[in-house]
Amino acid sequence: MSKEITAKKSKKKDSKFIKKIKQHMYKWHRVIGLITIIPVIFWTLSGLMHPFMAHFFKPEIAHDKLEQQIIDKSQLHLSIQEVLKQNFINDFKNFRIVQFNNTTYYQVKMIPGDLLYFDTSNAKKLKNGDQKYAEWLSRYFLDDQKSAVKNSEVVTEFTSQYKYVNRYLPVYKLSFDRPDTMEVYVETSSGKLATFNPASRQWFIWFFDVFHNWSFVDAISNNSIRIITMIFLLSIIGFSALSGILIYGLLWKQFKKTDIVQPKKGLRKYHRQIGIWVSLFTLTFAFSGAYHATTKWEPYTLSQMVYEPTFSTKEIQIANNNLNLDWDRFQNMGIITLNDTIYYRCQLIQKQKYKTSKSDSNSKWNKKGDKKSETVYINAATNQIAPNIDLQYAEYLAYYFTGGAPQEACCEMIESSDHEPQPDLENVKLLESKIITDFESREYGFVNKRLPVIKLAYDTPEKTTYFIETSTSRLAAVINNSDKVEGYSFAILHKFLFMDWAGKNIRDLSMVLAALTILVVSILGFILFLKK
Repeated sequence: MSKEITAKKSKKKDSKFIKKIKQHMYKWHRVIGLITIIPVIFWTLSGLMHPFMAHFFKPEIAHDKLEQQIIDKSQLHLSIQEVLKQNFINDFKNFRIVQFNNTTYYQVKMIPGDLLYFDTSNAKKLKNGDQKYAEWLSRYFLDDQKSAVKNSEVVTEFTSQYKYVNRYLPVYKLSFDRPDTMEVYVETSSGKLATFNPASRQWFIWFFDVFHNWSFVDAISNNSIRIITMIFLLSIIGFSALSGILIYGLLWKQFKKTDIVQPKKGLRKYHRQIGIWVSLFTLTFAFSGAYHATTKWEPYTLSQMVYEPTFSTKEIQIANNNLNLDWDRFQNMGIITLNDTIYYRCQLIQKQKYKTSKSDSNSKWNKKGDKKSETVYINAATNQIAPNIDLQYAEYLAYYFTGGAPQEACCEMIESSDHEPQPDLENVKLLESKIITDFESREYGFVNKRLPVIKLAYDTPEKTTYFIETSTSRLAAVINNSDKVEGYSFAILHKFLFMDWAGKNIRDLSMVLAALTILVVSILGFILFLKK
């Protein structure tokens, strides 16, 4: 009997406790909602702008890349050795050939990192050559030879207008005197277009940076505080969505009784009905956003991951214009060192001109039907072609970037001690190696910028994959299992990759509608609070 009385008291006590929780549940939900109303408005409005701008205000440019042309051997009247000797240059980092304003130049990278330009016909140095080449590239990409250049400057670090997503550093920024106030960013060392921003895009970048990435927090504190604040508020938003699901979903029967006695009409009714449907999207946006924010602790450092040893002019025995190669297909060249041997790295148009299947990694054409290039390495001492060196060089660079090879003082790579330790690849099995000539959205997407690259997948605990751009001796990307998980989380839950089957337009529309309904529910809840 005493046990039954005790059980009844315990049950009554539990009932009171549950009743108390229910009484305060609305209050908790309102408080959480009020805390996050401003962040939700910021994030949803700026999130809406992204697909909206991409579809209705997408800027266009005449040329998005510099087409590689055949370089006539007769234009290389002087070899690189002769040019360097005539200009009393004993050491340098690298060179390549550029053509602009109807003249062919050797672009030579010096030890400090500056680029000098020498006429291949007479060895004369072009004054302010790098700035002139940057302007020529910008006008080529814009197809604009008339507009005046208002400003030209070198950008050595990422800014609020030139974000790390653009990858290339250093670059030239050229501002043109046009109605759209166009700004063009070019990398002269490769002749590539980094990005371009007309007035509409400049405004959007500012808006998105301030209201979605919360750059204003950086202005008053630092990056860590910004990330912690964003993760905290995103967590609160997630709890708000969960409390809404709990009230209007799992405990709906209990709250439905009160609606029979006192029916909810107007805004309150719509807030409940819409809220329960969009709570799932709120959770996915909040979770994937917070998860993505955790990857922003460390600064972007790939721009510093480059191998650039010093070459001595007297070490190069064979003149570059006497190389044993097919000059009818010649596009460009540079110089590398591997296993204490110096090679000319020559770029040629491939002989085969056929289109293979999409799955063929050795396809001679890319998806746009552009001609592919072939890479040939020629020993600078023997003038003999060395086969399969591109893959060997890529493996060496991966080994170098993980700290396996001796770190030379000349090279720009950051000290690995300041960042996460990379696995030692010396005795690690190489699972896969292939040439990537097209961006792959699932693994190596457009955001990585650099092509072509060599993919090297190693049998490490994290299944680390390196993407190496051998043409510039740079590390283009490093992907491991945790990166893949975060990447899929962000792509699927934040960018609605699961809607790709319906096409980009439908996917973006779904994203817009989800963000818009979240915004509407939040505003309805805020209006209800003000009315009460």
